[in-house]
Amino acid sequence: MKPPEPNISHLFPVDAARPLADRLRPNTLDEVVGQAALLGPEGSLSNMLVGGRLSSLVLWGPPGCGKTTIARLIAAQSGLNLVALSAIFAGVSELKQVFTQAQQNWQNGKGTCLFIDEIHRFNKAQQDSFLPVLENGLLTLIGATTENPSFALNAALLSRLRVLVLKRLESHDLAQLIARAEGLQNQRLPVTDAARETLIAMADGDGRYLINMIETLYEARITDPIDSDALLKLIGQKRPVYDKQADNHYNLISALHKSLRGSDVDAALYWMGRMLEGGEDPLYLARRLVRFAYEDVGMADPHAPLQALAAWDTCQRLGAPEGNLALAQAVAYLATAPKSNAIYKAYKQSLITAQKSGSLMPPANILNAPTRLMKDIGYGEGYIYDHDAPDAFSGQNFFPTSMARQQLYQPVARGFERDIQKRLAYWEKLRNRRLNQQETD
Repeated sequence: MKPPEPNISHLFPVDAARPLADRLRPNTLDEVVGQAALLGPEGSLSNMLVGGRLSSLVLWGPPGCGKTTIARLIAAQSGLNLVALSAIFAGVSELKQVFTQAQQNWQNGKGTCLFIDEIHRFNKAQQDSFLPVLENGLLTLIGATTENPSFALNAALLSRLRVLVLKRLESHDLAQLIARAEGLQNQRLPVTDAARETLIAMADGDGRYLINMIETLYEARITDPIDSDALLKLIGQKRPVYDKQADNHYNLISALHKSLRGSDVDAALYWMGRMLEGGEDPLYLARRLVRFAYEDVGMADPHAPLQALAAWDTCQRLGAPEGNLALAQAVAYLATAPKSNAIYKAYKQSLITAQKSGSLMPPANILNAPTRLMKDIGYGEGYIYDHDAPDAFSGQNFFPTSMARQQLYQPVARGFERDIQKRLAYWEKLRNRRLNQQETD
């Protein structure tokens, strides 16, 4: 008995009373906006289709950038039988039905393209079920995901897919979508020019969301063009795209960290605001700021960790949103502080040196000798109490006797480390003088 074909009406509506988003859906790849790097004359996907070398793909990009539309058009242009499923609803049993149908199509000389929306939602077993059919070329798989495939897909499946990165739509791409909608409706959007720009900004790179807002405006039967304030009241503000567990989370914290390191206080405040507006836990940001204070400011400003810890403590005591002001102050302090990673580098080098040197004993003269036996074998013999030495500096050796002296900490000539640099140079001078005196004696 021939298995029933999966119901794909939820992905590609075909009834006459279609929503605006479906009526505006491109009929050819040339009509897709915003993805010239893939679909332009020299685009990687265009070259693949022209050469007839369509391989299994995963389309990775933000919401509303055209992943589903591109998948549908790829299948149509390649002459493949399209089957579309959503990983939210489909399981292994549905996949088996598709594989059986693909086998029958193959025997009849017809290829199959399986489109999986939200493919990152499949578990490992479901992802592994694709491996045999991809290996023998039974079907072409096109997955769509908003998540980083490096983390969302297992290595075995990812190695059999080509990852194509789709970009969020730019302002001019969104303006093009508005123009297309106005042409289809044969009516200009009932908004002022300023509100038109606001509408594009509200879309936040999401073409589907923009078209939904356009449809809302047309359905509202507005007679006179409305301004930005009225637009916001009618439609409401879209929350920025952010997921505390997903790739965007790591992208934004990286942007914050690097803006701080680059002493760009305005950019750092912006990325902090983006994360807080997206719902990030303020205490997570506080922890990251403390780490930054030690890693990138270090001894150039020893007060930096205190500022970061004070912000953390304030966030815990006040909560949001009041405590977020302390985060902003800490961000501003860290961004404008002198920078040094000398301690961070010294710490990393100390681990490497410790691994290489093994289990060398400290020199006997700096070991305590609480027992007579320890005194008899030389523990503590010849130790110089630094406070009794000239300048409170003995200059004696504290490294293992068989190990050459190491310089792990190399302060920079910025901030407080300028003073430390002078101290270390002074002590090195004294150390060399004492050594010369010992050799002379």
